[in-house]
Amino acid sequence: MNARLSSFAAALLAAPFAAAPALAHHGWGGQSDTQIELSGKVHRLVSLAGPHASMQIIADGQVWDVTLAPAARTEAAGLTPKSLAVGDAVTVRGNRNNDPKRFEIKTVRVSTTGRVYNVYPDRIK
Repeated sequence: MNARLSSFAAALLAAPFAAAPALAHHGWGGQSDTQIELSGKVHRLVSLAGPHASMQIIADGQVWDVTLAPAARTEAAGLTPKSLAVGDAVTVRGNRNNDPKRFEIKTVRVSTTGRVYNVYPDRIK
């Protein structure tokens, strides 16, 4: 009986941790419905860590957080940490965060000289 109770208690304690990745994932609800294009230079290289790949660019003197697709989807689009170098000129297309104080864009496309990475091709408007 104690073994069953211990197993139940362990499962109960583990449940919130199993849900954590799903809670960390963020959809499109906090983003504007309108897509914009933002041109700048790579400030921080593509990272494939976390629930979504990410990078940073500097545009109009401001550092922008660029949220990409989940890592596997971003990599399948050809965008990896080796695809771009710090200082490369890029244009990102996507949906800006609804909070104007946050310089964050959830991106559907990243383009640079001679290369286009469609990380969410089904969402490009």
